[in-house]
Amino acid sequence: IYVVNQALATLAFFGVGVNLVLFLTRVLKENNADAANSVSKWTGTVYICSLVGAFLSDSYWGRFKTCAIFQVIYVTGLSLLALASQLYLVKPKGCGNRTTLCGEHSTMEVGLFYISVYMIALGYGGYQPNIATFGADQFDEQHPSECSSKVAFFSYFYLFMNLGSLFSNTILDYFEDEGMWALGFWASAASAFAALVLFLGGTARYRHFASSGNPLSRFAQVLVAATKKCKVETPENEDDFYQGEVDDDTTGGRKMLHTHGFKFLDRAAVVTSKELDSEEKSVHNPWRICPISQVEEVKCILRLLPIWLCTIIYSVVFTQMASLFVEQGDAMKTTIANFRIPAASMSTFDILSVAGVIFLNRRVLYPLVKRFKKCKDDDAGLTELQRMGIGLVIAVMAMLSAGIVECYRLKYASNDCKHCEGSSSLNIFWQVPQYAFIGASEVFMYVAQLEFFNAQAPDGLKSFGSALCMTSISLGNYVSSFLVSIVMKISATDNMPGWIPGNLNKGHLDRFYFLLAGLTLIDLAAYIACAKWYKNIKHSEKIQELEEEDKFEV
Repeated sequence: IYVVNQALATLAFFGVGVNLVLFLTRVLKENNADAANSVSKWTGTVYICSLVGAFLSDSYWGRFKTCAIFQVIYVTGLSLLALASQLYLVKPKGCGNRTTLCGEHSTMEVGLFYISVYMIALGYGGYQPNIATFGADQFDEQHPSECSSKVAFFSYFYLFMNLGSLFSNTILDYFEDEGMWALGFWASAASAFAALVLFLGGTARYRHFASSGNPLSRFAQVLVAATKKCKVETPENEDDFYQGEVDDDTTGGRKMLHTHGFKFLDRAAVVTSKELDSEEKSVHNPWRICPISQVEEVKCILRLLPIWLCTIIYSVVFTQMASLFVEQGDAMKTTIANFRIPAASMSTFDILSVAGVIFLNRRVLYPLVKRFKKCKDDDAGLTELQRMGIGLVIAVMAMLSAGIVECYRLKYASNDCKHCEGSSSLNIFWQVPQYAFIGASEVFMYVAQLEFFNAQAPDGLKSFGSALCMTSISLGNYVSSFLVSIVMKISATDNMPGWIPGNLNKGHLDRFYFLLAGLTLIDLAAYIACAKWYKNIKHSEKIQELEEEDKFEV
């Protein structure tokens, strides 16, 4: 249910997102740089909303209720976009294709467009981290076979997410490219509605877990308690730390064992004479003393942050596929006989690469590595951190490939031709390697990220762990937008058009790609250092499930 739900929801999302840059240039008449920035900001907002969904899920609503509410918002936003396009934006009818630009739009019409697309951002973003975590909740980590299935779940979850976008990147992309924008958006709305019905239909079969309360207050308690005891010595014996009550469920799941590092925070769990007096009076002040498991929850998040920060540059590379790759392809030879290939449909090769690499990893690479390293059956052979590092290496290759293709595209380009046929005689299929490299890097980076943040996040913050993965995509889009703006400001001087002008034949997009390759190499060096420093989370007790009478409460 979860993977099919994800496929349908992703089909709907990419039915809007994959051609959004062309909608902005053809229908709303934005230039290339502004359109690329608008798409980056919108995509960034999609994933920043994942933090909102994760917070509500972990703190108050639980994952099921959060998924349902945000999917309703998602369907509403898609329906509003389809309606606005049909009634107001795509005028005259059939405009917005390669040759016919649309007419002028009022402020109200443009405002309606942005309200609808940002409702889509809120709905899809808030739902996304929770459906991944909710699906993982259905596997019991204490059961060996289910634990192995949980690892496979993230690969297939990401695979179905890409298969869902395959329809958008081919069929819907073709209709939208021909100016049938309203039809494409209505199809997306119908797909999202089907996903919502499917999700609600499986309610009786789901396993549900309780929310753990506001994590911000738990974090603040640890910081305040540690600060108040800044002069207190920490005990050498780990058993001397405050363990909490036997039935204490402060962190919402299994208790975490003490780890070394961030010793300042350990003071929050040191029992002083004041705490002993309070204990005799049966009074517990959480702002003066915290269980060591609560302290470890804060340590865990602090350890995750450097790894998370190192994934942002990768997301800058990834986001080029939805913006500059499309603009680059649109300026190449896109016809075979009398059939024209929409530039955005080239992301099909990214999806095929994802599917192929997932298959090769699970059937060939992981078994070979396990045999070489003599790993256990439930061990993938390559750790999540190792796979993320491989993803960064492949991302460098993707940017080098894109830069080389752009060099040759410029070589065969006509400087005076902007959007006409024959803008460059280089065939669009030369983009296949860069899309394939991006797809391969996604499997190593994003699938490993989902596994890593889900496994290493405390039990009370599992949705937050998934949201970290998606927030890195968000910040990657914002950083991409910032880089494009800075590059254009610096390069567009002395009457020069800059690296990414409206007419790419007069620019140097290749230099921007090579810049990203260099930044990714620097990021890889920082990532390796952070990965060596990182220490895994250590659990003790089995996770606590909701009581039977609370299972279906929404």
